[in-house]
Amino acid sequence: MSDTGKSTLFGELRRMARTSGAVGGIAARVAGERFLGIKTDKAAHADDLKAILGGLKGPLMKVAQFLSSVPDALPEEYAEQLATLQANAPPMGWAFVRRRMQGELGPDWQSRFASFGQEAAAAASLGQVHKATLPSGQLVACKLQYPDMHSVVEADLKQLKLAMSLYHRLDSTLEHDDVYAELSERLREELDYEREASQQRLYGAMLADTPEVAVPQPIPGLCTKRLLTMTWLEGRALAARLAEDPPQEERNAYADALFRAWYLPFYRYGVIHGDPHLGNYQVRPDRAGINLLDFGTIRVFPPAFPRGVILLYEAVRDHDEEKAAEAYRIWGFRNLSKDTMAVLGLWANFLYEPLVQDRIRPIQEVDDPQLGRKIAGQVHEGLKRTGGVRVPREFPLMDRAAVGLGSVFLRSKAQLNWHRLFMEMVEGFSEAGLAQRQQAALLAAGVPAALKAASA
Repeated sequence: MSDTGKSTLFGELRRMARTSGAVGGIAARVAGERFLGIKTDKAAHADDLKAILGGLKGPLMKVAQFLSSVPDALPEEYAEQLATLQANAPPMGWAFVRRRMQGELGPDWQSRFASFGQEAAAAASLGQVHKATLPSGQLVACKLQYPDMHSVVEADLKQLKLAMSLYHRLDSTLEHDDVYAELSERLREELDYEREASQQRLYGAMLADTPEVAVPQPIPGLCTKRLLTMTWLEGRALAARLAEDPPQEERNAYADALFRAWYLPFYRYGVIHGDPHLGNYQVRPDRAGINLLDFGTIRVFPPAFPRGVILLYEAVRDHDEEKAAEAYRIWGFRNLSKDTMAVLGLWANFLYEPLVQDRIRPIQEVDDPQLGRKIAGQVHEGLKRTGGVRVPREFPLMDRAAVGLGSVFLRSKAQLNWHRLFMEMVEGFSEAGLAQRQQAALLAAGVPAALKAASA
């Protein structure tokens, strides 16, 4: 390395050292090992990182959860730990909550409720949830945003940009500039609870004919940009129920419901729920379905994008390189060589294999929970040989949904005919039909910003 390179690196490391953020610390440690020969225990650091981020009030934790599912965005040791994070930020006390509620609904805010729980019922990524009762007797959940979250998000995003920039200098196989842009936009959108309310209405409408999936609905007049009041859904964590080793039929029912909750909106409306971690699913008391929660991270795709997903399925099924090339082009990959496409095909074959086979089977038949990460490693090494690739910004949330849901299906030990589920979702697909349904649904739900994103 040249003296100039060392000087620049040490300058970045000094700036990192002055940054208290945990993600910045990751990049500094990796830089120290790869550039300076300083050996570190990455597994131990990853444990420390998990403890640090688990106590944060949300934004950086959200980023960490996202990056843990984007292959090679972070080193494996960190990604494994960050993937397990759940929201457990320290709660706001009652006196603070009262002031916050007054700021959102006015000095007579308590008269709007028959009762309001003083203790937080749950922690959300950017706020906390209180259980309350309306004068009508209806139970509601009030999600109240932590104070000054806009400044916190912006500070975290600056940290993240520095960390990802340094990591890219260590390994330039994947260019993540567009991933960062996507993360930034989605996180800033999450700060707007009025937007999330409209996205709840959207999902309620899209899944209205899917009784196995329940979606909370916002309460008119009790929502602001920092307060989301919605119907209370009774349920318990899916992970807790799975830990009790339920019957196979029940496991299959939960997996079927989750598949529909994610992919019916995608193939019918071009919309994806971008946060597929276990904290966002509950088992209903009757065990007849699931509750789907947290609609802050929603991605609206141009109608051509789902067609690219279907084209790649057909390419894998038919071993058709031309269809694969068209699918990648639709998604925004540019100037892919045949060798690069062959490498990407490893990942496509891994993801699509359960959909191609018309039979009942687990989502993965190899008894190795790390298989996905191993395949991602092979893809990474292959892309190094072929010159790397720029990841389009529309790609990560779709990929995250596939990987995140796949891990839940694996953990649930569900056995379904995934092919028939998929074919049911895509039957009669047309871009024109999707575009028409998408625009009508977004307009009815009041998601004007998403309309622009969808037509871009």
